Amino acid sequence: MTEILLSSRDLHLYYGKKEALNGIDLSFNKGEITALIGPSGCGKSTFLRSLNRMNDLIPGVTITGSVMYKGKDIYSPKTDVVELRKEIGMVFQQPNPFPFSIYENVIYGLKLKGETDKAVLDRVVEESLKAASVWDDVKDKLHQSALSLSGGQQQRVCIARVLAVDPEIILLDEPTSALDPVSSGKIENTLFDLKDKYTMIIVTHNMSQASRISDKTAFFLNGDLIEADNTKKIFLNPSKKETEDYISGRFG
Repeated sequence: MTEILLSSRDLHLYYGKKEALNGIDLSFNKGEITALIGPSGCGKSTFLRSLNRMNDLIPGVTITGSVMYKGKDIYSPKTDVVELRKEIGMVFQQPNPFPFSIYENVIYGLKLKGETDKAVLDRVVEESLKAASVWDDVKDKLHQSALSLSGGQQQRVCIARVLAVDPEIILLDEPTSALDPVSSGKIENTLFDLKDKYTMIIVTHNMSQASRISDKTAFFLNGDLIEADNTKKIFLNPSKKETEDYISGRFG
């Protein structure tokens, strides 16, 4: 039976007076990958960042409506945003490792939690890097700078950094758009392997990527959610003409 882990209800977001999200209702099932697609500026990344309150960091943003996670509204004043972002982690478009060693990057979140046991840290580093499919590349250089790695390896270290704090949900904002096709393929394979353990929501411009790796697809246009359904249905038999036009390349 599918379990809804996260859902937005009537979510509106304004940058100053400009409305960027026009009342989004969207649910995410546990253990599924959902792709958010649509042309540039349609609101998909803005929506993604609303799901773990990353938009709180942008001045002049107002949000109304709710985002329910495990029965609680994440926009409640009682929410501990640091804890929330451990449970709903984020991987960005540009690989953004910290200017530390690979090892220090992966344990960063655990150290914030106060974990100091070296055996625990060593185990988590190995497990997280293996889960992110980059252990074999880096196991002999864990104490070298993460910035010395290739773009694709850096992005997989960033995924390992998110995995190390054991999230429930991973948000990915175009995680392969800055990478070459081979590195992109490796990241896609990594996400596929992680699907059994994590719920993932990915913003992508790449239609073939969305159709390959996601269970559900949601199409955004001008701040509206046009439709959301099983990926196969969206790509083969969309309900709305705008979706069909976008997927077939008529605009966007």
